[in-house]
Amino acid sequence: MIALNALNYGNLDKLDPRVAIPNYDRRSVTPGIVHFGVGGFHRAHQAMYLDDLMNRGQALDWGIVGVGVMPGDRRMREILAAQDHLYTLVVKHPDGHYEPRVIGSIVDYLFAPDDPKAVIEMMADPGIRIVSLTVTEGGYNFHPVSGEFNFDNPDVQHDLANPDVPRTSFGLIVEALRLRRERGAAPFTVMSCDNIQGNGEVAHRMFTAYARRRDADLGAWVEAEVPFPNSMVDRITPVTTSPDIEELASRFNVEDAWPVVCEPFTQWVLEDRFASGRPAFEEVGVQVVDDVEPYELMKLRLLNASHQALCYFGYLAGFHYAHEVCQDPLFVNFLLDYMTREATPTLAPVPGVDLEVYRHTLIERFANPEIKDTLARLCAESSDRIPKWLLPVIREQLAHEGEIHRAAAVVASWARYVEGKDEQGKPIEVVDRLKDELVAIAANNRHQPTTFIDNRELFGDLGSDARFRKAYLEALGRLHGKGARATVEALVKC
Repeated sequence: MIALNALNYGNLDKLDPRVAIPNYDRRSVTPGIVHFGVGGFHRAHQAMYLDDLMNRGQALDWGIVGVGVMPGDRRMREILAAQDHLYTLVVKHPDGHYEPRVIGSIVDYLFAPDDPKAVIEMMADPGIRIVSLTVTEGGYNFHPVSGEFNFDNPDVQHDLANPDVPRTSFGLIVEALRLRRERGAAPFTVMSCDNIQGNGEVAHRMFTAYARRRDADLGAWVEAEVPFPNSMVDRITPVTTSPDIEELASRFNVEDAWPVVCEPFTQWVLEDRFASGRPAFEEVGVQVVDDVEPYELMKLRLLNASHQALCYFGYLAGFHYAHEVCQDPLFVNFLLDYMTREATPTLAPVPGVDLEVYRHTLIERFANPEIKDTLARLCAESSDRIPKWLLPVIREQLAHEGEIHRAAAVVASWARYVEGKDEQGKPIEVVDRLKDELVAIAANNRHQPTTFIDNRELFGDLGSDARFRKAYLEALGRLHGKGARATVEALVKC
């Protein structure tokens, strides 16, 4: 048996020639970006685009220093350190072809709980010109209905009382900005890469709110001087599994403790608003634009909301993966009907995009059998996702007398999923920051069927709309009486 090549800087020239490696000297790469939330998506997306630039001999002063804030991030720090901060990105094509490459754009990783001052000083260094974020929707600490910053968060309260040793990204980043202001250095740009409508605007509001509470003058400076560009990001990147690690080893003889797998498609639309420069992203396929909103609404309401449209129905119908759902003509017809008749009417024209082609491309992407994107992953953290991706479609359609029964049925499928048992009576592991509250509410679905949508924390006044209630109740009743597949069949016949 051939010994595996452990992934590290010294072994790069020993790797299988089918594995692309950085063609630049990583010792010449210096930090220019600090990134919070180094998960699979960041490593399949922003870090890859920077690696593309570095392979062209550019952006060598834009190396990434990752930062972990959550307890689970310690493992990422340990693995990346052992691999000289290298990792393998494996693009999985639908025909079974694997395209591996080693990414070298991450040059360091700091675990904030161990040394928050080191993280702050890194960001306070004038050489850091961008601080970027992929911290999920919940990482922005705002109320799902009001959109206001949650000052009741215990970690936020800790940071306000102990600004020198913060626990949150808000405390760390704002303290670094304070030091830069105090030292006469220009601010860095805060660049959100999360799936939130107006992600830069949301980040601006949240960080400014925290900064104002910390110090009014500092908050005013952040408001006026720190850019928060909007962006739209897209690449399906499922959670890395043990079989992914084993497949990389068996196919390519590479020992990587945490590779990343992803689909071939990738897109990044970025607002061109930066305080101290940026890498030449447009040279490696990034769409640098003045207005991101048409692109982000397209993605949020077609791709992201369609993930919600397929995941609960699919899970309840007995599927385990997104590609299984999207290889079933019944579910494909349902998804296309939702996208065409409910989501697309809420969109303005998107420059350079044929929406009909885009919709069918989404189905092809979802149906890629090599990605093995689990429905359980897509069903997770729904209380952060449904209010931002799907409910705006329903509200706009209601305002313009448009169709809503498919989107309302998706809400019903979520409510049915949160009951915690599938159609065979097997337990469902609900993963959500509001799990206990939602499961308790959903327990009343059968004898008080509007109880779920009466939750104003998530639905605001939408639950009182007569047309929405009627469509929701019809779908929930059918889910209870006939099951998920029959419910989808009825929706397709409408």
